[in-house]
Amino acid sequence: MQNGFEHIQSAHCENGVVVMLLKSNGIDFINEPLAFGIGSGLFYCHIPFLKLNNAPAISFRTMPGRIFKQSCKYLNIEFDSKRFRSETKAKECLDSLLENNINVGCQVGVFNLSYLPVEYRFHFNAHNIVIYGKENGNYKISDTIMEAPTELSATELMKCRYAKGIYAPKGHLYYVKNAGFVDDTLIKKAIIKGINRNVRDMLHIPGNFGGVRGIKYTGKKIRKWRDDLGIRKAGKYLGHIVRMQEEIGTGGGGFRFLYAAFLQQSAEIFNNTVLSDVSDEFTKAGDMWRSSAVKMAGVFKGRTTEQHHFNEISDLLFEIYEVEKSAFKKLSKLNLKA
Repeated sequence: MQNGFEHIQSAHCENGVVVMLLKSNGIDFINEPLAFGIGSGLFYCHIPFLKLNNAPAISFRTMPGRIFKQSCKYLNIEFDSKRFRSETKAKECLDSLLENNINVGCQVGVFNLSYLPVEYRFHFNAHNIVIYGKENGNYKISDTIMEAPTELSATELMKCRYAKGIYAPKGHLYYVKNAGFVDDTLIKKAIIKGINRNVRDMLHIPGNFGGVRGIKYTGKKIRKWRDDLGIRKAGKYLGHIVRMQEEIGTGGGGFRFLYAAFLQQSAEIFNNTVLSDVSDEFTKAGDMWRSSAVKMAGVFKGRTTEQHHFNEISDLLFEIYEVEKSAFKKLSKLNLKA
């Protein structure tokens, strides 16, 4: 493997990219839960007027690229992040970085990733990969959802880097410039900042579409979808939510399980039992999200289409809202010291 690069499989693409880029620059302590937590990756939003695959835009994580930027910022790691209007300049910049043995993270569209099975290729532009070399005109790709590294031709990669639609990558690439020195005190400070930012995003973001209030908003909408949209369209909307959990996320309530793992590691680092207790609450939330996906899939497949089935899903989301709101309120009251 070029540049001594090590491919690492992970639950979620951007976390995996962060781990690989930091580890290849000597930051050995980092793992996926810590990257996700320090990067404040946990989120929820439901934007009814913004459509993705002909359904409302719904996300279980923060905006693409923020986990990397925030992890580096809080760990005092120097990095760069670029977008390009010109495809030629985007290619030249990537090739120059690779010639200097720099591993590069790239945001890409999933639809044109030729190494994926056809059934997994759909229009979603917030996927992340690492490009770690170029050989015979092909780019060496480390995609964390794959068991092993793979390749893309220059033409294929450019199509992915300039996919159209919501979250269009626009040639977005990012990389570590200087990792510096990360000690235990800096790690603790980064964890505290990551938790505080996540509390702000989930409890105090304005409006009803984002954070824990966004979960409640979705619950209210689902209760009305059968009458407002008809069974078929309502089922498609619920199937879209499942896809955003299962195929774009980390599987079921995977982001909640990942955040629970981050809090459990943080509990050990700070020797704090409250963090451990809140970790259990996010595990509970993850289980509930997984149950909601099963119920939504039942409607989508036409097995459970009565109004009371929609009500059950709605009620479950209200319960998730209460669990996550309570958990983040407990985190907001912590007084951790580095």
